[in-house]
This record gives sequence, structure tokens and C-alpha cells, in this order.
Amino acid sequence: MVEWINIEMVNWARALFALTAMYHWVFVPLTLGLSWLIAFYETIYYKTGDEEWARLTKFWMRLFGINFALGVATGIILEFEFGTNWSNYSWMVGDIFGAPLAIEGIAAFFIEATFFAVMFFGWNRVSKRFHLASTYLVAIGSNLSALWILVANAWMQYPVGMTFNPDSARFEMQDVLAVILSPVAVSKFTHTTSSSFLFASLFVISVSSWFLLKGRHLKMAQRSILVAAVFGLVSSIYVVFTGDEAAFQDAKHQPMKLAAFEGHYAGARPAGLTAFGILNPNKQLRDDQETFYVEIQFPRMLSILAKRTFDGYVPGLEDLIYGNTSDGVMGTEQKMVKGKLAVASLAEYKAAKASGNREQAKLALGTFRDNEAYFGYGFFDHPEESMPSVGVMYYSFHIMVGLGFLFIVIFMLFLFYQYKGQLEQKPWLLKLGVPLFFFGFLAQEAGWLVAEMGRQPWAIQGMLPVSIARTNLDTGTVAVTFFIFLILFTILLTAEIKIMLTQIKIGPEEAKNDR
Repeated sequence: MVEWINIEMVNWARALFALTAMYHWVFVPLTLGLSWLIAFYETIYYKTGDEEWARLTKFWMRLFGINFALGVATGIILEFEFGTNWSNYSWMVGDIFGAPLAIEGIAAFFIEATFFAVMFFGWNRVSKRFHLASTYLVAIGSNLSALWILVANAWMQYPVGMTFNPDSARFEMQDVLAVILSPVAVSKFTHTTSSSFLFASLFVISVSSWFLLKGRHLKMAQRSILVAAVFGLVSSIYVVFTGDEAAFQDAKHQPMKLAAFEGHYAGARPAGLTAFGILNPNKQLRDDQETFYVEIQFPRMLSILAKRTFDGYVPGLEDLIYGNTSDGVMGTEQKMVKGKLAVASLAEYKAAKASGNREQAKLALGTFRDNEAYFGYGFFDHPEESMPSVGVMYYSFHIMVGLGFLFIVIFMLFLFYQYKGQLEQKPWLLKLGVPLFFFGFLAQEAGWLVAEMGRQPWAIQGMLPVSIARTNLDTGTVAVTFFIFLILFTILLTAEIKIMLTQIKIGPEEAKNDR
């Protein structure tokens, strides 16, 4: 009964954190991308002296400010949840995980807060050059803030630069540069920020398309679209490359994630990449059923993606869970044996040290160090526990990728017709442009589902399962908190949408010849 209650508590705690993170991510990518677009708009104003560009900049700045405030509020709540619902996690990894969060609060957020006021209230109070510099510093500060958060998240995906202290049962920082510059951290930062630039560009096009359809603020909308389409097109192409690198890092450090989002059950050499497919929901490990009802595959592309060769072996879920000695793949089943030995030897070390038996403690510690890399696997009862949800992963990944390539085409269409001066005569494209923001949000959330669901069941990949990372709280307490937060976040989101829509309807300050 105790085990059942703990599992329920973990599930509710995960649901609460996912809820907070998903609401938070409504605001963050828009903040990251819109800050740069505002800086670009103001740069054009600074170079040309055209007051229309200043008016345009102030309009998007108002929408940025509304979004920024709620993003900060939900982000603070996320950090508090580590202490309330994941206290074991906070205790064990606080020395490492807390460092980038502290830097984010002290350095990056300080830059944002300092120059945010100048950006908003400094018009006609400071020089144009200083105001422009402040706008760029807000954009830099926002993205630096994201850097440190993403470094912390990347360490959860690929823990490096640390050692485990068996006396305190804590992970301790050994090499801060290894944490900051890990390939997963670099990949995660570039992919997340570039996708945020894309997302903000979609937002600008959505709002501007609405203005054009309504016949309002035509010059402002056309200029906004021109810059946003260029920024969005460049960003969306870059997203393809950063996404490819992210998948390559998954193949190296989180192969279970890669296998899950490709629906790749059996290892193959060479392995094809699924471009489109409908999963068989009844498919189970080691059965004879087909993985897909329908599948369109690019031959060898998964080998290229994962191994950078045309015929590289890509292990499947069955290999990663049960092992494949012929291809050198150690499965969860084998790692559990070593993990349980690590857990037992750690307990033996502590008991021997407490009793003053130094020789026994030394031997136990040596056994622990030999098997330390598999420590987290020692808490599993069944190897299948290491597999994430294939259905969620597969469809989230393919929705994200499909929309990403669609956005490239859409940006090209907007840029082409704006360049030709024919955008107002293409109502079909403008009607497509209005809901673009919502499709962008869908792609953003799908991407984070892939990143975080793909790491499950780990809080720290390979080292700390979520079932161990929890706080020992009553299930009902966390469940009630979930619904309270659901109501509060929904109210906040509804308020933000209402305020944003009101500001959009008001539009920029009126000016003569707004065509």
C-alpha cells in the first residue's frame, strides 16, 4: 500500500510540474524571440529616423511587457516546486543544479530587470543610442537567462562534471565548464532559442495578418511582417540544423529517447527514418506484431542521423532494454544487476563506516565505484520501467518536425508576396497567417514533451529515477495543489490573453497616412 501511495504521489507531482512548465512555456519563447524583433525594429528606427518604425517598436514592446511579467511569475513557481515536491532531488543535486539557477537569478535576470525599465520608460528621457543599447541588453539578458536554465536541464539529460559523495549521498560539482559546455547543453540552448525566434516571428505574422485582413495599420503590419518573415525564415532553417544535432546527441547519450520517438523497436543496420506512420497501439516488446499500420520511410536516414554513417547500427527499444551482445549493446536488464550491486555496496559502506570497520568500508566503496555508473538502475524492479511512452514520444516528435518544415514554406510565401507588394491581395495567405501562432505553440509544446517525456523515468539520466527524487508527501496534498494551480494558471492565462487581445485591437498609436 505504501508503494502504491508513493507511485501515485510521484505521478501527481510530475503532473503538477508538467502543468506549470507547459503554462510557463506559453510565455518564455515569445519573450526570447520578441525581444530580438523589437531590437531589430528599433535599429531600423535608429538608422532611418522614421517615426513609423518607433511607433511600430512601441506597439510590439507593449505586448512583450505583458508577456514578460507572467513568464517571470510562472518561472518562479517552477523553482519552488523543486523544494516542495522533489526534496530528495534538491538534496542530492542541489550543489550542481542550483549553481546555474543562481547565476540566472543574479546575473542574467539582473541585466533584464535593470534595462527593462529603460527600454519601456526611457523614450525621450535618454539618448536614442542608449535606449537602443538597453533594448539589445534586454534581449541579451532574456536569452542569457534561458542559457542557465537550459544548462541545468541539459545536466539532467546528460550528467557530467560531477562526482557522487557516498557519505552525504549528494552529487557534487567537479568541473563547472564541463557542465556549461557539455554538447547536450550547447545543443539544447541553440535549438531552444532558435525555435523561440521562429515562434515569435509567427506571433508577429499572426497579429499583422489580422491587421491586414481588417484593413488597419497597413504600413505597420507590412513592415512588421517583412522583418519577422526574414527573421523567422533564417531561424526556421537554423532550427533544422540544431534539431539534427539534438537528435544526434540523443543517440549518443539518450538512445532510449531516440528509439521511442522513432518507434524503433528492433535494432537495424542500416536504419531508416520514419517520415510518416501510424503506430500500432497494440505493439508490445518482443511480440510479432508490426510496429506501424502505415509507414513511409527514408532508407538509411536514421543511421545518418544517429551515427553519421550510411550503415551505422541503431539499437532499438528491445536492444536497449534486454541487451544485444552481438552488437555491443548493454540493456537495462544487465545494468540493473550492476545497479543493485551499487545500491547494496553503498549501504554496506555506510554500515561499515558507522561501525568503524575501515577495511570493510574500503572494499564496499571500491565495489560501489566500480558500479556507480549504473546506480540508478538499482531502483528498478523490471527492465521495462526504463522505457518512455512510445505513443506520446512518436507523435509529439513527428508533429514538431512536420510543423517545422511547414513553417519554412510559410515564411517563404509571406516574404515573397511582401517583396512583390501583393500580400494584401492574398487573403488566403493572411487567413492562414492568423492562426500561425497557435500552430507554433503546438510545435513548442510537442518539442518539450519529446525532451522531458523522453528522459522518463529519470530525474537525472541513468542516476536518479523520479520515484527516488520525490518528497515524501501525501498523495492527496499534491493532487489538491495540482487543481489549485490549474485554476490559478488558467485564470492568469485567460487574463493575459484578454489583455493582449485588447492591446492588439487598440493597435499602435494612431498616425497620419497609416497605409
